[in-house]
Amino acid sequence: MFSKLLESLYQKIFINIMITKHGVKVHVDTLSSKGIVGSVEESFDTSYIDANMVAFVEKFIKESPFYYVSVLDFSTKQGAIPTCERSMLTQFHDVSDCEVKCYDERWSFFTSQADLYEIEKLYKDIGVDFIFSPFSVLTHFFQEKIKERMAMFVLIQETSVTLCIFEESQLLYGEYLDMQSDFDDNEELVLESGDEDEDISFDMDLEESIDLEDVDVIDDMDDIDDIEDFGDIEDLDSVEDIDEFSEDIEEEFYQESEEEIEQHTTSDSFNEDYQRFSLIQTSLNKFYKDTRYESKFVEYVYVADGVGISPDLKRYLEEEMFLTVYVRQADLGAEVSTLAQVEVGL
Repeated sequence: MFSKLLESLYQKIFINIMITKHGVKVHVDTLSSKGIVGSVEESFDTSYIDANMVAFVEKFIKESPFYYVSVLDFSTKQGAIPTCERSMLTQFHDVSDCEVKCYDERWSFFTSQADLYEIEKLYKDIGVDFIFSPFSVLTHFFQEKIKERMAMFVLIQETSVTLCIFEESQLLYGEYLDMQSDFDDNEELVLESGDEDEDISFDMDLEESIDLEDVDVIDDMDDIDDIEDFGDIEDLDSVEDIDEFSEDIEEEFYQESEEEIEQHTTSDSFNEDYQRFSLIQTSLNKFYKDTRYESKFVEYVYVADGVGISPDLKRYLEEEMFLTVYVRQADLGAEVSTLAQVEVGL
């Protein structure tokens, strides 16, 4: 009773940290009993905790004893497996050095234990309450679409691509693609199938999960399904809604000036989007050809754009792979904040 009274007197602060290509981005949401009353985002030109970043975070920590620090997992050694059965995990990956979590008794996602410890050490001056997998973000972001149709779902970050193929909430295939290392290993990707197996495999007995003290790797995404408010993202339940959404995206691209479009073809974003396309193409070819997976024809692709991709990626996927592509803008800081709010029961 006393704790509830005390909690009602203070706002809740959600501090969400994301590693980017050029440094660290910190997104902060302040919540009262009426909902979000303030949002601030700041970027820092550092890969580590520095004095400026600590000062920025501490300014918000001092405002309330009820603050929560979340980090988006940036380990390159993570992925998803279409089963929760311990005896079958090693058929897909060796996860012996990983933390593995089962979702809805249907499929699993994993990440490197060593990298989780490194994250905890990296932010020890601030402290970390939650470490969220990009697979959690992707599943939450497209939760309604994942339930209702067979499709590929892609989360675009600055240095990675998280890819899942679902059929009515059942994961068929999942992969985390690090743009630098995976592209270097596949330099001859252009319109060719990717037969090579990635070396991101690890093995583990699910009952031997590691205790990370106060660090929680989010595994209970069932709770997310109970969220009634899907933020500012429109519900696309019907085909008509999907078509309308697609037209909105096309119109948004069309409104770019000729100069801006020309810049896309000569800028780094052009090279990065082609790189992303190549990785997605190779991953889909692996899904089709690897007999371990229940391969089915993929027609639809939903892209959560967390970086501001150019129209080129959508065009590549549609023209080269004959896919139907829908793109949504994704505010990753806000998405991670939402996951943290669900985790604390809001």
